Amino acid sequence: MLWIEKYRPSSFDEIFGQEQVLSRLKQAASGGNVPHLLLTGPSGTGKSAAAECLARGLYGGSWTENTTMVQASDLFEQGKKYLERNERYAHLFRREESLLTNFKNIIRWYASVRPLDADFRLLILEGASALPREAQQGLRRIMERYSRTCRFIYITSRPSAIIPAISSRCLPFFFSPLKPEVIETRLRSILREEYSGRCPLNDDDIELIVQAASGDMRKAVMLLQVSTGTGGDLVRCSQTETGQIAQAALQAVTSRDIPAAIRRIETLMIEYGLTSGEVLMEFRNAVRKEYHDPEVVSLLAETDYRILQCNNEYIQLNAMIARIAREIFS
Repeated sequence: MLWIEKYRPSSFDEIFGQEQVLSRLKQAASGGNVPHLLLTGPSGTGKSAAAECLARGLYGGSWTENTTMVQASDLFEQGKKYLERNERYAHLFRREESLLTNFKNIIRWYASVRPLDADFRLLILEGASALPREAQQGLRRIMERYSRTCRFIYITSRPSAIIPAISSRCLPFFFSPLKPEVIETRLRSILREEYSGRCPLNDDDIELIVQAASGDMRKAVMLLQVSTGTGGDLVRCSQTETGQIAQAALQAVTSRDIPAAIRRIETLMIEYGLTSGEVLMEFRNAVRKEYHDPEVVSLLAETDYRILQCNNEYIQLNAMIARIAREIFS
């Protein structure tokens, strides 16, 4: 069993490093007065777990009946195929309708379902930054119509993608990256429970995992499980295939082989399905390891800004590669 599932928090007391946010959510759960919420912050900081704990605090044993979670990122990345394969939406999916219309119908149906022994139900949209603008406009109207019987919780690591019409109707909570000492304490407690004091890793291994996690508890727990199974070879278990391709792209740039670098960047997007933001993150990690130059970092930031302004991501990434090769390694 994966440790990220085995040790997934089931109560507020099991979420670490977010005391201020959790105190407000505990008050909301105990008082039964929850507005629409916008939970933001980096991955692995406890956003989804906090939403589930809020549902448990509100509804007790009937929290699953009064809570609906929609994976917005999966839905809009996979399209109608996602709805066809998911049994939850079989009775609502209409093949002849567009994806956007199906999405609105599904959200409207779940928002209108009568809550079980409660004043309202929760509808959680995870990966809300993947919602197109048209879908968010439709959600605004649904929120207004069903606000008395349904509360919406938006979870995203990119709050700028949420339109003001929705964000202004939500109470925002920011989940900050976890401090190294918080992650280390949690990892040591997991090791004690798994190995009864006979830890297979030394202090240096644990410190490397904490540093590699960069404030992401989920990533830290995954690295901990993998590294205990590989005899502590953290370098090998944390070196992903996409990271190796990004590193190869950087090496091609340093040798001014622009076509080869572009092919590797496009491979990450086409064959591995990474978004442009994820490609930039992998390339940035390679830069930090191999050639951490301020001018390269500035070009990465500029490219990220241009892509966020709805410019063609392939053109912008290709232009970034060309500029780095010409301006930095000429």
